[in-house]
Amino acid sequence: MIDTWKLPLVGAAMAAVAAFAAPALAQDKTFYWVSHGGPADPVWTYFLQGAKQWETDTGNTVNTSFHSGDVPAHQEAIRAAIAAGADGIATTSPDPGSLVEVVAEARAAGIPVINFNTPDPTVDFNAYVGGNLQDVGRRWAQYLVDNHQLKSGDFVWMPVEVPGATYGVQEEEGIKSVFEPLGITWEVTDATLDQAEVINRMSDYMTANGSKINAIIGLGDLVTGSIQRVFTQVGIDAGAIPVVGWGNSTDTSQAILAGYVDAGMWQDPQATSYLALSLANMASSGIPPAFDITVGALYDKTTAETYDKIMTGE
Repeated sequence: MIDTWKLPLVGAAMAAVAAFAAPALAQDKTFYWVSHGGPADPVWTYFLQGAKQWETDTGNTVNTSFHSGDVPAHQEAIRAAIAAGADGIATTSPDPGSLVEVVAEARAAGIPVINFNTPDPTVDFNAYVGGNLQDVGRRWAQYLVDNHQLKSGDFVWMPVEVPGATYGVQEEEGIKSVFEPLGITWEVTDATLDQAEVINRMSDYMTANGSKINAIIGLGDLVTGSIQRVFTQVGIDAGAIPVVGWGNSTDTSQAILAGYVDAGMWQDPQATSYLALSLANMASSGIPPAFDITVGALYDKTTAETYDKIMTGE
């Protein structure tokens, strides 16, 4: 804010000159935050918190939307932002290559587009904020090999909410780089984005295939966060099958503390949204970001309480 001063005598004339020369107050800007996730997915509540906190802290407007893996709806949300003259856009990538054209349209209109959460190098984004998903997948796989002695002939089950979506595809690429040379096999299955259906499908799979599963990797937060309830429902003891996956929900942090999940990947969801919008704001002011921001930390039972407190706000 700029204070208005009451100046005595001849100072009034100087004040008039100063007022003329002073730069105008910056106008509030409007940004669009677009997610491929679903509003019922616990991790996306944390990403949304980061966007809303940024809106509060900066005084700018952030219009947010979830599209639950619906690529055409996601594309249309970005086109709506372009038509509205957005100052900047922060968006995830729903499927590899799906945003090439629409992001080109935004860039041609002079609107910066920051990619977050799910990278796609085929798209001409201004910058990326989030994890390296191939590296995340590699770290999960290597953790299981190093800590649970997976070997040739072992089988790993990998449930995911949206088969074919960017995040699962890239994570599987990283997993493959570790498992394939060792002769470890795996299967990716569709769990959907509906919490009740996730538990039903995962429970059915465990009932039918539990005896052949040597380890589990949850490719998304909703499936990883459902492990404890699924194990309880089908009568599998904590620790009976090693599990790794995403750790951006209290469901997973609590499951790690209880021994149902071995390790979870923390993606700094609040910070990711906050930083993505900050880069969009910076770019809209003529300062182009010439860098990406990488986040992520794999945590286990020894540090799970720290991340659990972050998510519960304690």
